[in-house]
Amino acid sequence: MFRALLLAALLLLGSCGSAPREAKPALWAVRDGDTTIYLFGTVHMLRPELRWFDGPVRTAFDASDTLVLELVMPPQAETQALLDRLGRTPGDPNVAALPAAEHARLEGILRQSGLAPQALDRDEPWLAALTLSLLPLQKLGFDDANGAEQVLQTTARKAGKQVQGLETAEEQFGYFDQLSAAAQSRLLADTLDGLPKTGATIEAAIDAWSKGDADALARLLNADLAANPELRDTLLLHRNRAWADWIRGRMQTPGTVFVAVGAGHLAGGESVLAMLAKTGLKVERLQ
Repeated sequence: MFRALLLAALLLLGSCGSAPREAKPALWAVRDGDTTIYLFGTVHMLRPELRWFDGPVRTAFDASDTLVLELVMPPQAETQALLDRLGRTPGDPNVAALPAAEHARLEGILRQSGLAPQALDRDEPWLAALTLSLLPLQKLGFDDANGAEQVLQTTARKAGKQVQGLETAEEQFGYFDQLSAAAQSRLLADTLDGLPKTGATIEAAIDAWSKGDADALARLLNADLAANPELRDTLLLHRNRAWADWIRGRMQTPGTVFVAVGAGHLAGGESVLAMLAKTGLKVERLQ
């Protein structure tokens, strides 16, 4: 989830005003004689005024028996316990051990956000980076309650659809936790560098996602992840391969499935879509 962590964690979109705005995010399908899998790129936090859940997206969702998300989040207490265990492991490098100049820089940002200067000292760098990337989004009015996954999951449960995850929360947070110390330090430094540009990053993502411009999303994501190859391999390529394998396997079972994953996973030459196409499956653009 990350500008690398920001984009990786949310690929998020919304608008700066309160007037309703129409969005036409990209939607694809893979089909055979008795199976259809819809593929929809999500953003994890949104403002409520962005209208995206209609047209072909809603039609595909309504036609599906099952909703498949990256993960189905556990209750908040369970999630917090997991973050404490993975992100605050005794003996692992933490924020308190940062070089003095870098720690001072972090302290200043925390003060500006209304937090105690030592608020993240127990956190490992990856968890601190994740927390920092979300702070400006909350100030700008973005909320995961309005994010695509939450809207889809709530609607699916009301309709009696099966809901399942491609990963568990432990697996997803574990990807960050398994990064080397060097990759985590680079992630935190890049996150600190990118915070002043949060507004511009969001606006670029808003425009691309709302227009269904997967190529623009790929450029945004790849430009940032290129500087941290380990992060790119772990958060993007490894998971893309695993999910493409899952989709190929699921095509052997009849039914209609709506798969919704972060939009960055469906963009670019090494996306889930590209990997499916390389195996001979036809990927059809619907919106």
